[in-house]
Amino acid sequence: MFDALSSKLQEVLKRLRGKGKLTESDVNESLREVRLALLEADVNFKVVKDFVQRIKERAVGQDVLGSLTPGQQVIKIVHDELTSLMGGSAARLNVSPKPPTVVLLVGLQGSGKTTTAAKLALHLKKQGRRPLLVAADVYRPAAVKQLQVVGQQVGVTVHAEDPGTPPLEIASSGTRRAQAEGYDTVIVDTAGRLHIDEELMKELEEIAQALSPAEILLVADAMTGQEAVNVASAFNERLRLTGVILTKLDSDARGGAALSIKAATGAPIKFVGVGEKMDALEPFHPDRMASRILGMGDVLTLIERAEQALDAAKARELEKKMRSDEFGFEEFLEQLKQVRRLGPLDQVLGMIPGFGKMRRGISADVEEKELTRIEAIINSMTREERRNPSIINGSRRRRIALGSGTSVQDVNRLLKQFEQVRALMKQVQSLEKGGRRGLGFPWA
Repeated sequence: MFDALSSKLQEVLKRLRGKGKLTESDVNESLREVRLALLEADVNFKVVKDFVQRIKERAVGQDVLGSLTPGQQVIKIVHDELTSLMGGSAARLNVSPKPPTVVLLVGLQGSGKTTTAAKLALHLKKQGRRPLLVAADVYRPAAVKQLQVVGQQVGVTVHAEDPGTPPLEIASSGTRRAQAEGYDTVIVDTAGRLHIDEELMKELEEIAQALSPAEILLVADAMTGQEAVNVASAFNERLRLTGVILTKLDSDARGGAALSIKAATGAPIKFVGVGEKMDALEPFHPDRMASRILGMGDVLTLIERAEQALDAAKARELEKKMRSDEFGFEEFLEQLKQVRRLGPLDQVLGMIPGFGKMRRGISADVEEKELTRIEAIINSMTREERRNPSIINGSRRRRIALGSGTSVQDVNRLLKQFEQVRALMKQVQSLEKGGRRGLGFPWA
């Protein structure tokens, strides 16, 4: 996500970082490039204009503060303003004082509402809540069946009515069922509609008026860029949105919607879809996203994913072996399996400070094939070879390649990668000792 914008902004700010003194001309030149980068990322023109103006007001004439150089101070200002542009702080879901909390999902057809409804239900379920999904999309063929299928995948009950039942009646009866059966959250999946369709928009207004939902969330496709902002503005005028869920953010190389939507509508981004799996929905943190865009990583999100996905006991055992030089291919294979649970490799690398550039060009498909090949090679090794890779000579490499259906070059490449991982482990340990500066924050 944000690949093009991220690389351009990082290049501009890299030139500023090394300067001992900045002139107004230096700042203006850099901000001109920042403006172009944002416009190319499909960020709203007015949003770009205001954003650049705020940075200029803070940056021009900025004296060195403490040990910071002027260039580093400008980077901090850009980070702060990016964070502010996207909402400042993470916006939590509103909760009704009296259950159930009703969440109304709205948006265009094809924006991913039904899948997002199930993802949101799973997210809330993990937090200890008891959600009920309500199938109020009566217009799209098989929409109810789709919600029932994804609801079953995440283990959440779906409320549906007979064909021909009006959406308002379905939503109301679903809410009554939640009250009667002890569900604390109701997620209403409505039909996709164009914001210019007066009749269908009026239907939404009636549902919102009848249910008084705690949340009216627009589900918008991040890849539509500026159009997503226009849609959000139109829905907001009619429904007073409480928030936005951006889908397909992992596929959005530009980032225009994520950077414009809060400023254009006042509605904060509350969640982002970062993959096709049911658990690929994350709360949106503006400060963390700003850090990712500027190449500073997102260590907190990585830690949160690790806590949810990894086996803590295995992780401690792996760490112990790494530190005692007992790290062989068996441990390498186990580590690969654990990393795969964190999500696509390009996303994981983007969260590690300094590794942003490495992730470019890595696709989920390429990653899956490569990891499968690595697993086959390691499984073709003897136990002794996995534990002591230094004994793998030419004849052993040929045998391993033959047994795994790969080439000797593939085996050589893996052996080289393994040595690089060992070296990386040593670097990570030194980063841990280095504290905040090791985490890649330029003003640390």
